[in-house]
Amino acid sequence: EGIARSKSIRYIKINNLSNDGFTSIVRALGSLSQLEELTIGEINNVGPDGWSHLLSLLGSGVCKLKMFHLYRNNYMGNEGVDVLSNGLRGIGSSLKELVLEDNSIDSGGLSTLVEALQTCTSLETLVISYNDFSSAATVTGMGVLSNGLRAIGSSLNKLVLNAIRIGNEGLSTLVEALANCTGLKILSLSHNDFSSATAGLGSLSDWLLRDEVNLNELDLEYCGINDGGLHALVGGATNQCRELNLQRNESITTLGLSYLSNSIRSNSCRVEFLGLKGIPIGDDAMEVLAQGLVGNQSLISMDFGDDISVTSAGSFSRALCDTSSVNNTYLSNHTICEVFPEDVTQDISRYLQLHDKHPQYAARCKILMKHRHLDMTPLFHWGLKFLPLAVAWFERAKPCTSLTIEDYDSSLRRRVLEESDEA
Repeated sequence: EGIARSKSIRYIKINNLSNDGFTSIVRALGSLSQLEELTIGEINNVGPDGWSHLLSLLGSGVCKLKMFHLYRNNYMGNEGVDVLSNGLRGIGSSLKELVLEDNSIDSGGLSTLVEALQTCTSLETLVISYNDFSSAATVTGMGVLSNGLRAIGSSLNKLVLNAIRIGNEGLSTLVEALANCTGLKILSLSHNDFSSATAGLGSLSDWLLRDEVNLNELDLEYCGINDGGLHALVGGATNQCRELNLQRNESITTLGLSYLSNSIRSNSCRVEFLGLKGIPIGDDAMEVLAQGLVGNQSLISMDFGDDISVTSAGSFSRALCDTSSVNNTYLSNHTICEVFPEDVTQDISRYLQLHDKHPQYAARCKILMKHRHLDMTPLFHWGLKFLPLAVAWFERAKPCTSLTIEDYDSSLRRRVLEESDEA
């Protein structure tokens, strides 16, 4: 009764209610024309009559919702989708965010839903994951969804299609529709089987290379991607995305990681977070990845998942600070600030902190840490001309003597140069 009388409620989340309680709340919502956001959580013991009242509410057009979330374990089925679709048509252009996750919607329900989505021309977020869209693996099935995406067009900035059985042909068809979604920032396709989707992943890469595309996040976790698929994907993915999640693609080997390594070494790489958890990265694979990190100027965070071996840690440490020469130290990676797992060696911890807290001095500090006696002989052929340059370099490096980072074994702070055995 209190809800029904309210003139101020704009957001409601229904969670952990019996069928009677759920039904009573939904009935009360029928008088809330100002309601903008409705979330149905994961734990509600709702029967058919409860869903009937909810779907009738949506179909009435009383509430011009901007956001509707229907989360897991809430059975809707195709009959419910029919009513929901009528509701979406009533809501129309006011709807900004739609989440239908694990609601027992199959391919038939998808067709009905997509027809209604074509009226939601202001939709910004669409999540329809963990529903059994078996036909999504085919050109015909994904073509149905693609028609809806074309109608939504540039307003869409987040699309989540996890675990809906998109295959190679379905992925290629989806990519064609994405050409209309020029405002898309986040794309998640995790838990779809792309083990035979080299062509589809190549189409995705080509789309990412288009000038009008501005995708920031690409999630391809647990997609069965192999070396060939990764080779087809990385050119566009590393040139476009700031966050690239490739976790748990266990078929990727050292060969596939070599393709990734070449791409992240490119000056055009924009990736800031790289998720590799669950990919078998042995010592040889880490050495290959480390080669790509040298000179990379974009990566900030990497997730390897499991503990790395002493040999792999050595390869990664050299990528952050190659002590073989002053020039190689200068050309090392100076941008990575965060690595998972967090239990890393003292040297790696020091470099990561230096990148994070004092990025403008990272290269100079490493040179002073690791090259106690600088060899000036190569500069002698310049005569006295090199002296002003050398003096200016040391002047700019002066702050390195007072910079601090956290001590490896405590919460105390230590000066950066005192952390080095050679300083």
